[in-house]
Amino acid sequence: MVPLSPQDTRASAEGLCRFVDASPSPFHVCATAAAELESHGFRRLEETSAWPTEPGRHYLVRGGSLVAWSTEPAAGPATPFRIIGAHTDSPNLRIKQRPDLSHAGWQQVAVEPYGGALLNSWLDRDLGLSGRVSVRSGDQVAERMLRVDRPILRVPQLAIHLDRDVNESLKLDPQNHLNPVWGLGTAPGSFVSFVADELGVNADDVFGWELMTHDLTPSRRIGREGELISAPRLDNQGTCYAGLCALLDAVEAFASAPAGRPASIPVLVLFDHEEVGSMSERGAFSDLLPVVLERIALAGGGTRDDYLRALAGSLCVSGDMSHATHPNYSDRHEPRHWIEVNGGPVLKVHLGLRYASDATGMAAFAMACERAKVPLQRYMHRADLACGSSVGPLTAARLGVTTVDVGAPQLAMHSAREMCGSEDPAMYAAALTAFLAPAG
Repeated sequence: MVPLSPQDTRASAEGLCRFVDASPSPFHVCATAAAELESHGFRRLEETSAWPTEPGRHYLVRGGSLVAWSTEPAAGPATPFRIIGAHTDSPNLRIKQRPDLSHAGWQQVAVEPYGGALLNSWLDRDLGLSGRVSVRSGDQVAERMLRVDRPILRVPQLAIHLDRDVNESLKLDPQNHLNPVWGLGTAPGSFVSFVADELGVNADDVFGWELMTHDLTPSRRIGREGELISAPRLDNQGTCYAGLCALLDAVEAFASAPAGRPASIPVLVLFDHEEVGSMSERGAFSDLLPVVLERIALAGGGTRDDYLRALAGSLCVSGDMSHATHPNYSDRHEPRHWIEVNGGPVLKVHLGLRYASDATGMAAFAMACERAKVPLQRYMHRADLACGSSVGPLTAARLGVTTVDVGAPQLAMHSAREMCGSEDPAMYAAALTAFLAPAG
């Protein structure tokens, strides 16, 4: 592969910023990715329909999750898969089902933290609202996307004069201290009426929602020379974007490769609900990926035996952003494993299998980085600190496929506002492309 140019690096950084700003919720991530896929010739399939037997570029959406893949004409029914897995959800504040509150002359909206959010990072920010809503459509139910980019919500912090110990021991009660204000009055405002007005429907026709807050500050390059990116939801939209770019580039590489049976079928899967354990109908513990992969094999004329043979030869990258070494807290990081932003993709290893990486997977990703001509960093967590996880161990266990956990370095993970290097998106995407694409 050709080394990355400054133009490649800049374009990738700007592309990531646009992707994140277009995708305030998992449902919007899928919509943003779907639009890009369709612009490159991908066709949406439905799980309830028969799938075409001819090869081609396809994707499907299940709620806030998406799977995309491409099969070449010469692919056999037992052709193995090369899979990139990531997740679409990020920690935030989500709206309860009866959210109307009124206290001390303030109208508020009741929320609950989703995932392991850094709660203090949501204070004193102008917040919008996004997600999906179920509404009546005749005698049916329709799913409608909602995005409100006006600053309608804000969680005000208690003044230091009323909490003199705040700088030594800030404690936020998730039940009582995080409900944003959104108006004034002694009677609660009607949240369902607000949602109905935004969608142009009657309040009685709103049946349910999966709605969340999002930071309204646009993503941007920062730093003395623009070498950093400040953005929300980098964990894990940084991987969603890099994985999408990798799939599109790999598909073009397969299309232009010499005639012959392709070595693998490239697959991108973006799971919802990773931040809360993946135990849902569309999370990494669901049947989503196994079912899609088996249907790909069957649509290509294969049998279940062909599918199982394909799995036995498959590889998976589980992509989830990685901790960069924090300059103010370097003692929290494993010695000799410091991670630099703009230092290249990160291979993550945990001996207790919080990450799925084994020696075979490590070698596969290291070789991909070599082909992409990008540096590779290696991360291990301190043994005396609890380690996070990813979709990797679940995917490996569900499929029996060799899996390696990787990421790109960032600071402030799980904050409402995170930070990464502006050169890393291009290097991350290049490494993932090399993992998916044919060698050469």
